[in-house]
Amino acid sequence: MKKHTIKDIAKLAGVSKGTVDRVLHNRGKVSQKALDKVNEVLNEIDYKPNIIARSLKNNKIYRICILLPDPNLDSYWLPCVEGINEAKTEFNSFNVDIESYFYNPTSTASFIKTNDSLLKTSPDAVLLVPLFYKESLAIIDNYNSLGIVSGTFNNQIKSRIINSFVGQDLFQSGRVAASLIDLLLSKGLICIVHIDEEYENAQHMQEKEKGFKNYFSESPNKNFEITTLKVKSNNVETSFSNFINDNPNLKGVFVTTSKSYQIAEIIAKKEANNIALVGYDLLKQNINYLEDKTIKFLIHQNPKKQAYIGVSSIVEHLIFDKQIAKQVLLPLYIINSENVKDYINKN
Repeated sequence: MKKHTIKDIAKLAGVSKGTVDRVLHNRGKVSQKALDKVNEVLNEIDYKPNIIARSLKNNKIYRICILLPDPNLDSYWLPCVEGINEAKTEFNSFNVDIESYFYNPTSTASFIKTNDSLLKTSPDAVLLVPLFYKESLAIIDNYNSLGIVSGTFNNQIKSRIINSFVGQDLFQSGRVAASLIDLLLSKGLICIVHIDEEYENAQHMQEKEKGFKNYFSESPNKNFEITTLKVKSNNVETSFSNFINDNPNLKGVFVTTSKSYQIAEIIAKKEANNIALVGYDLLKQNINYLEDKTIKFLIHQNPKKQAYIGVSSIVEHLIFDKQIAKQVLLPLYIINSENVKDYINKN
């Protein structure tokens, strides 16, 4: 098929090359008559601009920074690094410089200091995991004042100036967890466990809790009692062991973070096989307890895909002027001991 140049299109439309250029790049004034002529020709020849060539002609190198928790401190974030690297490989031929900055997920000071470091590189866009709500809002407000495109993934915060969010519907996620426990049990005490709530974005845990309770508020089965337990990672064993001892009617546990294995370890030690445990994410420790059925279900949030989509959307916006979706909600995958190996092998 013939590759039509701007000169060819101008000749076919009976207009100048400058007019065609203004139409193709949506810049400058063009009369309606000239616009109609050019568009008619573009439709006839099914014109598709060579976006790769257009990108490479632009000498500007766009700098994209990713601000996320250190995967060496919390292995949940390792797949995110894989997703970022996958995007870097895909867009290697384009004028983009993508770099990750890691902060301590238990330290507000580390979050702020790491952000200050990346700002010194004058980024065009920042994709971040906003674990610390108040500080994240201030940081994103600063991005906006500097003309920096901002996107978030995994944790959602409410701000009109954020360009995009990639993740899950947290409220619905809580409802899914509740429906799984409802399948496993007919009555008894259910405990919602928040681990390290003070360190992480408490909002995402609270949204899951709201969805969980909302499901049971609408359920015709009123034989459940629901309570909430907040514990710290370094004190899980003592706190949860005491909770089990004090509540012999405990039948179900919903852990709102990826740290289900910490609760599963205690359940296994006490041989409390009658407690149905539902949690999140395919961490190796979680998978071990899923396979021996201490954990009944894991809800997989696909952090790798979240990071990949987040980076790709920003690259395509900067390079190809493609509009960024304000919100991309990914499916919630329900994993049990029967399908976990198949899922891991495919991903």
